[in-house]
Amino acid sequence: MSVLYTNLEDLIAKNNHRYEEAILDDLEAAPQSMSFRGYLTLSQALPWFHSKLSDLDADDCEDMLKKIKRGADAAHGDDTSTLKDLIATWVNQDFHLSPLLRSNNKQLRGFAHDVCGNLLCPTEWDWNDNRVKASIHDRTSDFIVLENSWPWFVYENYSFNVSDLEKGLFKSKILVQAFKAIFTSPSSAREADGDGDGADILENNRCACQALNQVKVKMCVASIINMKKVTPRSIAYIVCQVRFVLSSVSSWHTIDGDFDYEGFWNNIVDFFEDPWPCCTMKIFGKNHREDLTPEVVSQMSVTALAEQRRAQEDAAFNSE
Repeated sequence: MSVLYTNLEDLIAKNNHRYEEAILDDLEAAPQSMSFRGYLTLSQALPWFHSKLSDLDADDCEDMLKKIKRGADAAHGDDTSTLKDLIATWVNQDFHLSPLLRSNNKQLRGFAHDVCGNLLCPTEWDWNDNRVKASIHDRTSDFIVLENSWPWFVYENYSFNVSDLEKGLFKSKILVQAFKAIFTSPSSAREADGDGDGADILENNRCACQALNQVKVKMCVASIINMKKVTPRSIAYIVCQVRFVLSSVSSWHTIDGDFDYEGFWNNIVDFFEDPWPCCTMKIFGKNHREDLTPEVVSQMSVTALAEQRRAQEDAAFNSE
């Protein structure tokens, strides 16, 4: 809901540092970093958090943060376990697989599996091209799967318009199903018959609960945490969860081959929170990244979408 990879201690430190830097200036005018926005999001999710930090001594604060992190890690693991089984079922049903994708074996997922590979494939490439498949498997310099490409599974109907990369983004059926499964209930995910933007997910769930009148039901996660709308960071969390479940990796790591989950999460959050999301690519230092040319980087869909947004803004500004 707030941050996926930043330590709570770092989040608090960055918040304190921001206030120290802005003490002589207008605080409202000070630029807001992603970490500061994360701190605000955390304080909204846990209204008592900020005051507790001020009231407790250092040892009690440390104990509180440990408990929060343990709870977050446990929830993260539970969500992964839930989606690992459900996504296997959804993929089997939607793509009519034979043999079926097994819920207890992730080694047969990822780019080793034709459908999972298609969903994970960057949108700028055609998975049906055997040359593309072979190049992804071989991790050749022109086909390195990185966080700066939107995969097919994030798009409505698993297709996109190259001239309008924003259309249908984060509106796929599998994302709506996954969001419902985690934040409302696994059974509610069955109601996602088609693709959509998920705007009514929480409202529809509340209406369904109200229809039960006085019948006592188990509260969903959204109700427990007082979540009243689909947020950018909750979307980023679900996208990362789905990406991991579709992959062949058996345990969570920030880096999966050449793919950086932290950078991927940042790109999604930037898409919603930053009017001009920048490419968070780090060309040097990891795996095959040093082999990338500027031309290859410019063609990645995250970069291309940012350029389209800039062009639209420039056109709107010039028309005025």
